[in-house]
Amino acid sequence: MTRNESVVLLARGDDGATLGFAQLFPSFSSVRAAPIYVLNDLFVVPVARRQGVGTLLLQAAADMARATGAIRLKLSTAITNVAAQRLYEAMKWTREKDFQVYNLSW
Repeated sequence: MTRNESVVLLARGDDGATLGFAQLFPSFSSVRAAPIYVLNDLFVVPVARRQGVGTLLLQAAADMARATGAIRLKLSTAITNVAAQRLYEAMKWTREKDFQVYNLSW
């Protein structure tokens, strides 16, 4: 894996069935002049939710990012996705308070 490749982490059950995934994209902090990863997707199949799969995926993402020299992970989630927010905050992720996010779509 190079720093320019996206990364997909899979969580599988004992039977080999996919229980969830996390997808990360490399980016760069111009302020810190260091690599970062954007956790673009985190998904756990409904039957596997609240069983620690999301926690394991987030930990694997953090471990992978650290191992490649990244200084942080970042993500965004829907304002209404309270369950995900609880998980992130339980795992010591901090909510951004200084910036608003804008998008330009066409």
